Amino acid sequence: MSVKAYQQTARRTENPREVEYRLFAQVTSALVEAEKTGKSDLQKLMDALDWNRRIWSALSMDCASPDNGLPAQIRANIISLSIFVSKHTSAIMREDEDIQDLIDINRLIMQGLSGE
Repeated sequence: MSVKAYQQTARRTENPREVEYRLFAQVTSALVEAEKTGKSDLQKLMDALDWNRRIWSALSMDCASPDNGLPAQIRANIISLSIFVSKHTSAIMREDEDIQDLIDINRLIMQGLSGE
């Protein structure tokens, strides 16, 4: 079976929560790896931070849509987290903050998506 066929099958069998979980797992893994290498691989750090911020920005935009089916309070919480992630990411880039907070937030979201 080709990789493309496998990916198409995987997309058809995953529900949205599983897709979101997988995405958070991938970006969180990138953040963990960037934390390990730190400033010795600045490109890896910036790429992981940018990827994470873009994911949170997309979630925020989705939650701001009137078509979003989530309860208003959950949408507001996600938007608030997105704002925090953006500000905290900027602080990390200025070397004022640690990346661990972003890793912890993503892991908490992953726990919620998995139903734990």
